[in-house]
Amino acid sequence: MLLVQFTTTSGQRRVGALDGDTLRIIEGYSSTLQLARAAIAKRVKLAELAGASIGDATAAFGAAASEGRILPPLDHPDPAHCYVTGTGLTHLGSADTRDAMHKKIGGDVAALSDSMKMFRMGVEGGKPQAGEAGVQPEWFYKGDGSIVRASGQALDMPDFALDGGEEPEIAGLYLIGDDGQPYRLGFAIGNEFSDHITERQNYLYLAHSKLRSCGVGPALLAGELPEHVAGMSRIRDANGEVRWEKAFVSGEQNMSHTIANLEYHHFKYGLFKRPGDVHIHFFGTATLSFADGVQVKAGETFEVQAEAFGPALSNRLAITETRYVKVNAL
Repeated sequence: MLLVQFTTTSGQRRVGALDGDTLRIIEGYSSTLQLARAAIAKRVKLAELAGASIGDATAAFGAAASEGRILPPLDHPDPAHCYVTGTGLTHLGSADTRDAMHKKIGGDVAALSDSMKMFRMGVEGGKPQAGEAGVQPEWFYKGDGSIVRASGQALDMPDFALDGGEEPEIAGLYLIGDDGQPYRLGFAIGNEFSDHITERQNYLYLAHSKLRSCGVGPALLAGELPEHVAGMSRIRDANGEVRWEKAFVSGEQNMSHTIANLEYHHFKYGLFKRPGDVHIHFFGTATLSFADGVQVKAGETFEVQAEAFGPALSNRLAITETRYVKVNAL
């Protein structure tokens, strides 16, 4: 089931189950968060409760999208209670990429870069037996809920950034229950969006390169993630013409870690199990336009699509002005 959050023409929030271009409106719940809280309380699956709550009212997805009324598939009324995080060096990529990567990590460990050492650790220990912890992945913090952009909204790049490049990924969407346990609502397609030039200067700049906005949605896939996910990442110029595109793959079949292992190493920390908090966690990618020498310009649009997640995630690149920040002493 694909769930979409949107607003009506009068500004009211709604959740709908996507069926083609039709949003079958779920009655009694105005947000995915409300629906998830109720599912936890009733001890039922999110899709089960959503399906049982579908009424007769409908809306057109296309109209909501064209009018800018699509919302992120999961949010929190207080953005400070939404963590946006991610893990990297988790994907094996295409067959050619895998072959090249295995050759890189197959020699003397001491001769590998720190990044390649971590990638090798994931290949060797990222898929433990069920119920066991494997090797830790690379982990990063992106921001709180204020950085999340819905499909159709611009991804804002600060003017001090050296680059604004897409990262087509799958994100896990979570709610921490009143019992302090994390509950996965499902998955969404995402554009993790990073500053790759800053990161390339020195990998210790990774933290700086990730503090950016990101695109998520438009739909939440309730249930389990397919073992193999195939999608397409595109960049369209200001005229809407495709100037770069490349296929990408995800799902555990194409990863060096299991989803369970990545989830364990995020939620093992107590501060990430605060009741009522929302988490959006990106699982990584192996496909970047930056790797092909492309630098995206303001006014161009990122497009990320995978059949399993329904309509494409589309976000235009915009540049925001920043000013020197002077700290005042008290």
